[in-house]
Amino acid sequence: MKYKKLGNSDLIVSNICLGCMGFGDSAKGQHSWTLNEENSEEIIKYALEKGINFFDTAIAYQSGTSEQYLGRILKKYIEREKVVIATKFLPRTEDEIEKGISGQQHIETMLNKSLENLGMEYVDLYIYHMWDYNTPLYDIMEGLNNIIKAGKIKYIGISNCFAWQLAEANALAEKYGFAKFISIQGHYNLIFREEEREMIPYCKEKNIAITPYSSLAGGRLSKHYGESSRRLTEDKYAKLKYDLTEKQDKTIIDRVIEIADKKNISMTEVSLAWLIKKGAIPIVGATKTAQIDGMVKSVNAILTEEEIKYLEEPYLPHKLVGVMAQNLK
Repeated sequence: MKYKKLGNSDLIVSNICLGCMGFGDSAKGQHSWTLNEENSEEIIKYALEKGINFFDTAIAYQSGTSEQYLGRILKKYIEREKVVIATKFLPRTEDEIEKGISGQQHIETMLNKSLENLGMEYVDLYIYHMWDYNTPLYDIMEGLNNIIKAGKIKYIGISNCFAWQLAEANALAEKYGFAKFISIQGHYNLIFREEEREMIPYCKEKNIAITPYSSLAGGRLSKHYGESSRRLTEDKYAKLKYDLTEKQDKTIIDRVIEIADKKNISMTEVSLAWLIKKGAIPIVGATKTAQIDGMVKSVNAILTEEEIKYLEEPYLPHKLVGVMAQNLK
């Protein structure tokens, strides 16, 4: 495993982050394909053994049970200070808005619940999961700054936003002496590259860490045709993101297969090596230990400039999907 500093922070993280959306009680959330605690433990323990020290979860994942599993499992195998934990908070609910609960109160309540779920005293990276259009930005940034000063979090990150929003937030933070966002968790992979228009250049200019989710496009960039998994068949959200562009994405997936076969490595290694070459720290989920092996090997996989161009050349613009598409309304 290789390690690097996470953007403008002093956090040293593995060049692969284990995404924990696939862990949690399958009866308590959006996803039916998540692993129970016993199977989650097998994956997390193996990831630790392979040198992964960066873990990403969220209070929204399976009603907080992903956080609960992660916290309990890590406590069995490693000292708290040796891992970097990221979790996320959601916008205020309509009910909270009606009751006059401020953005700062909401953030503190959500963080306290996440800390309870994790069984931890602090979180290394607290991520604004999606932009809250009903709460003043100042309220959000001051609230986050306050919990940093309280020692409950070390740094803040953001997910599912536009480059102008990240720039505006960090400009406001600089003006008032608040903590700035040090990472962006956006939708970015070989078959969805819309982040390259503005977000990626902005983050490289400001040394903001790029930690993409859906790095393997829900398995589409890691499985040969005919291979399947429970997630591929049951993940409705991933189908929403990728099914409409399946034909135009096929050319790129074919080229991933071609290069993987030529180099005698896995599709996972090719797909993640491309992201790492772009300066990213990919967030990747796993439901089998063998998938961890592919993640780890990708850190040392080498793609030539010609291979990178070959992978990128067929890409066509995509419409925004998921949360980002909703943000356009």
